Amino acid sequence: MTDTLPMFPLNSVLFPGVSVPLTVFEDRYRALVHHLLRVPDPADRVFASVAIREGYEVGDHGAQSLYRVGVRLQLTEVESHPDGTFDVVAVGLDRIGLDRLESGETFPVGHVHALPEGTDPVDEGVLERARATFSAYRAALSDIRTDPYSGSLPRDPSYLSWTLAACAPLPMPERQALLEAEDAASRLVMVTDLLRSELRAMNVIPSLPATEVARTRWSPN
Repeated sequence: MTDTLPMFPLNSVLFPGVSVPLTVFEDRYRALVHHLLRVPDPADRVFASVAIREGYEVGDHGAQSLYRVGVRLQLTEVESHPDGTFDVVAVGLDRIGLDRLESGETFPVGHVHALPEGTDPVDEGVLERARATFSAYRAALSDIRTDPYSGSLPRDPSYLSWTLAACAPLPMPERQALLEAEDAASRLVMVTDLLRSELRAMNVIPSLPATEVARTRWSPN
């Protein structure tokens, strides 16, 4: 079944079950927030986001290429400012596939379809390896940056997979691959392998996670 939803493309990959703060300042996305605030039931203040493959969130040209798998979100908190901008918080609900994007009269509108999560049980060994690898990663980071997660990890395999995907500081294509994984088991195997690669890289250059090294200008001289 297809549906239409307000769209807020971003230069980041979002995940179900995870809250995200957003600063809204461009006219079309301010209009999107105003539209959602006019919806009487807060539970129905829903929009969608996909990551921008090429291009920008703002400006006349904006996004030039979008990923086709994203997330449906619910607007949960809104703080308005005198200059007309907003600070908002939204929580990811579930995955969507983007069929078509229209500019709309005031804000982008997407024609989307639901992407249900697979329901096959997850092997306990997969769960244990994922938790252990993430714990090792947190320990390796403890001396060089803030812990990426606080509290106990979720026991539910699906929520665990989304939590680890959101916490892992990975490049956008790898985060998008995690979002597109069909079920929790596949996602947990993927994120475990990616975090192990990060740990191996940190053993070579221990001062930074590998993804931060890739984003930092440096010279071997």
